[in-house]
Amino acid sequence: MTALGTPPPAEGRAGVVEVVDLTMRFGAVQALAGVSFRLEPGTFYALLGPSGCGKTTLLRLLAGFQLPTSGRILIGDQDVAQVPPYRRPVNTVFQHYALFPHMDVARNVGYGLRQRRPVPDRKEQERRIEEALGLVRLTGFGHRRSWELSGGQQQRVALARAIINRPTVLLLDEPLGALDLKLRREMQVELKQLQEQLGITFIFVTHDQDEALSMADRVAVMRDGLILQDGPPAHIYDRPADPWVASFIGHMNFLPGRVEGAGETAAVRLERGPVLRGQLPEEPIGVGEEALLAVRPERIWLMRSSDGSTAEHPGPAFPGRIVRSVFMGDKVEHIVDSPAVGTLVISAPNVESGGSPAPVAGEEVIVGWMDDAARIIRERRPVA
Repeated sequence: MTALGTPPPAEGRAGVVEVVDLTMRFGAVQALAGVSFRLEPGTFYALLGPSGCGKTTLLRLLAGFQLPTSGRILIGDQDVAQVPPYRRPVNTVFQHYALFPHMDVARNVGYGLRQRRPVPDRKEQERRIEEALGLVRLTGFGHRRSWELSGGQQQRVALARAIINRPTVLLLDEPLGALDLKLRREMQVELKQLQEQLGITFIFVTHDQDEALSMADRVAVMRDGLILQDGPPAHIYDRPADPWVASFIGHMNFLPGRVEGAGETAAVRLERGPVLRGQLPEEPIGVGEEALLAVRPERIWLMRSSDGSTAEHPGPAFPGRIVRSVFMGDKVEHIVDSPAVGTLVISAPNVESGGSPAPVAGEEVIVGWMDDAARIIRERRPVA
């Protein structure tokens, strides 16, 4: 028998998850509008978006808790779009864990085994339960009750219960949302390690950008029932498809202008006059089109005007004044008003330079960035 943590190798389409033109309507409301994606076996896939974007609806359709208005859900060679949940090779971990309070940890974890037909014998159940508890680092906790466990331990019990039947796909509906920040970060690491150990596909719903970027192999950014962009975390962050994605994933400075010329990078004349260069988008953009020059706060350097030459900082540089500085622990966020380009948000590490304190509100500064730090995005302004 194959060990729980060592799935058999996929052959052909075995283990592949494919969603094709999936649509879901609730009366006049369209919750999903033709969503499609394909996942190879063992992918950690994050569905990321604000409340109401359709990510939980998509997860419920994958689980079988609801049936789609139209579209296909393929797991391996089987279209399971109209198949009930108990006949799908998937399992779900919920945000609030849904543990049975009248059962101890071992019986909670083994619940799925007792629903199988034929039911495994007692020794096999005990072996599988101990194996699952070992994978989530809860060996010896089988006799405990759920109310005797911490939030992180309860989450591990829910994970053990979900993986014990060796699903092809594990669905996770914001499973870390009920944990405090420190524990949530610890569990992010553990969950990613568990997924790599199991080698099965995880589909993870979250509205937390840091969670998605740090854990997933691929991120799908959703809004209004659509996937706006799907790709590796670094690609989503560094090359956002439009202003909404750029502003939803982290923070972004947008400088409006018009494209004037192209090359390896393109020139954009800002509304305030300067002509600056930036990396071209994947979608073609022509000379004369309105565009946004987009720069991440951490890619902008800042120095006091009195500190001397900017020669060590290649690229454009602009004078400005700090309007406000916000201490954020490991970094300081400066709001700078620069007459040449407008208001900029700049993120700087919380370090003292040469024993001098960091610049503060009211100080005259010079700011700038390298050409390759700027991205050109077609003019579709962020929507609040």
